[in-house]
Amino acid sequence: MEGSDSAETETADTLMTTVSHHHFGDEMDEPAFSISIIENMKEDYGLFVWPCSVVLAEYVWQQRLRFSGAGVVELGAGTSLPGLVAVKVGADVTLTDDSSRLEVLDNMKRVLDLNKLECNVLGLTWGVWDASTFSLHPKFILGADVLYDASAFDDLFATVTFLLQCSPGSVFITTYHNRSGHHLIEFLMVKWGLKCVKLLDAFSFMPSHKASGLSGNLQLAEIVLDSQRAEIPVLH
Repeated sequence: MEGSDSAETETADTLMTTVSHHHFGDEMDEPAFSISIIENMKEDYGLFVWPCSVVLAEYVWQQRLRFSGAGVVELGAGTSLPGLVAVKVGADVTLTDDSSRLEVLDNMKRVLDLNKLECNVLGLTWGVWDASTFSLHPKFILGADVLYDASAFDDLFATVTFLLQCSPGSVFITTYHNRSGHHLIEFLMVKWGLKCVKLLDAFSFMPSHKASGLSGNLQLAEIVLDSQRAEIPVLH
């Protein structure tokens, strides 16, 4: 399986369920820890570990000193690998996905139980403002492969901007397939009063044994509020 070190497969009814194992550590032979993810290959794209999640999870591990003790929200978490790594390195994590995707939210809870981890699981629909959204004050906002549906881009960036405004000094870290250059994300950042402070090619920091299982132009961006922008779109 792409991005996984091993997988065990079992068939339940007509669905194909897998448990993939993801290892993190400075030494490949002696990982610091492993995380197991329950995936469903046929049910929903939110129940599969995509390459961008593998990349973002590795980045969280490598930047673990930044995340230790920090508040973290993962948007569109799906199988939640980056957020779970953040839990393992000592962050206070809230995993979120669309409120209507109950099967994804339930799978998050099963994965937490499987790994004997604890954190908050929250239904959060981009562009929808409710009490739970206003309660979030993260230092880091994570989003792996959240730039896949053009119709949702404004709702996503509205949510990101709101969370950044709620937590001065916070950072949005996202990994994505750079299919048409950086122009789209640049346009969205300008529109929402944001700026990119770090842009990395995924293969520049991925360990070789993990990079070999990835393909495509994968990038990671760290994005913050642009303090020089006086006007930011009104959030409704």
